[in-house]
Amino acid sequence: MSKIQEKQGYVHFHGAPFKGKILMVASSPTRSKQTGWPIGFWAAELTHPLRVFQEAGYEVELASTEGGKLEMDAYSNPNDSSGYSAHDVISLGYMQKPEFNEMLKNTRKLSSVNPSDFDAIFLVGGQGPMYTFRGNTNLEKLFVTFFESGKPSAAVCHATTLLLEAKKSNGELLVTGKTWTGFADAEEEFADQAVGMKIQPYRIEEEARKLKGTTFKVSSPFSSYAIQDGNLITGQQQNSGEAAAKLVVDLLNLKSKK
Repeated sequence: MSKIQEKQGYVHFHGAPFKGKILMVASSPTRSKQTGWPIGFWAAELTHPLRVFQEAGYEVELASTEGGKLEMDAYSNPNDSSGYSAHDVISLGYMQKPEFNEMLKNTRKLSSVNPSDFDAIFLVGGQGPMYTFRGNTNLEKLFVTFFESGKPSAAVCHATTLLLEAKKSNGELLVTGKTWTGFADAEEEFADQAVGMKIQPYRIEEEARKLKGTTFKVSSPFSSYAIQDGNLITGQQQNSGEAAAKLVVDLLNLKSKK
């Protein structure tokens, strides 16, 4: 006799009240000093978690380092001539929605965000964060506020560069005693080889392994991989956004039951 398996999950229905509100933060457009390319956020790292949050019943607000209009990295655009992300039908679907495009045109500045209005924070990766997140004291302070309040605090891919320097209110690195992940050296090497040049100014894994008192882990290149350690949630790269977002929702569901 075959073994019966059943799986049930909540999907928020149209018109139902929101369960809460999640802040997503992306990089404002900038230009890579390494390649000269215009860079910003990676589409899938916004859209895939966004779908998870919306289906779970959470309202999402998008902020950015400078506010205003955002631009996705070209290779992350499903319509890009490279075809690199042509498989990303989730991003392609969102790009057909006027309200999504309006969201990208009118992001809030970090300075206007009140953490008490939100239940969780999720940092979107891409090439931009390597320049706009690391050393951004305003974003560090915002992320630490969420973290020290016990709220789910997530970052994926190159957005985890923030964790190389972000410190708690006691002066200790936020990642001290934590296990976390981010874009892997092997993935950077693959990307560099693919385009024939060094893309990033530094490598997150290489820098993370220099830190004392923390554990940085990576899985197979470009696999979906996310880690939850307490209320800190991290995803390895662009294929890990959904997994990281589900961990955020799981934590929020756990808190709501208490």
